Amino acid sequence: MKKLSVIIPAYNEKNTIEEIIHRVKAVDLDGLEKEIIVVDDGSKDGTREILKTISGIKYIFHDKNLGKGGAIKTGFQNATGDILIIQDADLEYDPQDYGKMLKSILSGQADVVYGSRFLTSEPKRVMFIWHLLGNLFLTFLSDLLTGLTLTDMETCYKAFRREVTDSFKDKIASKRFGIEPELTARVAKGNWRIYEVGISYYGRSYKEGKKIGWRDGVAAIWHILRFNLFK
Repeated sequence: MKKLSVIIPAYNEKNTIEEIIHRVKAVDLDGLEKEIIVVDDGSKDGTREILKTISGIKYIFHDKNLGKGGAIKTGFQNATGDILIIQDADLEYDPQDYGKMLKSILSGQADVVYGSRFLTSEPKRVMFIWHLLGNLFLTFLSDLLTGLTLTDMETCYKAFRREVTDSFKDKIASKRFGIEPELTARVAKGNWRIYEVGISYYGRSYKEGKKIGWRDGVAAIWHILRFNLFK
């Protein structure tokens, strides 16, 4: 394996987009080539104007907002790497964790690796109790239907061997944050080898730009049922 494709879905992230790309570029992957694909999902705040000034990346512009799921689908379809990883455009997840995420794939043990915010001794910002309980409930429900034992289904950090994403990238149906349970259901049904490692987490508050809300949590319940029982 020679190349890692980093998929960055972005929507109105002018305050962080340049810094996260800088951090991704700075990661030393011991000779592994990096392909950075930023999918701007219809930003209106100047994000795409900033992207045009940054060298060494591939950027794709959606004419209208399709949601995180739509942006990830576009990223998967345009990636050329042997391994693909999802990176949010905010600064909640640290690219320095890539080494831990990729280790089991590069060694041939794993096809998919999830970065868990709960299975970790790394730095983690203390956030609100209802976010924690919501994440734990959604992960439990997903595990119940997939038969997996994940601790953090809703994590952004998911890494895949290319063969995995090629098996379902054109079938992705979720638009917003339903992409997390959809990806989990699809890798579970594919009987891929899934590993989980602890990662650091620097969560944002809503004042700092966090977008996911309680309505997305309720919708996630439907997506878990939909992609595990009806798809």
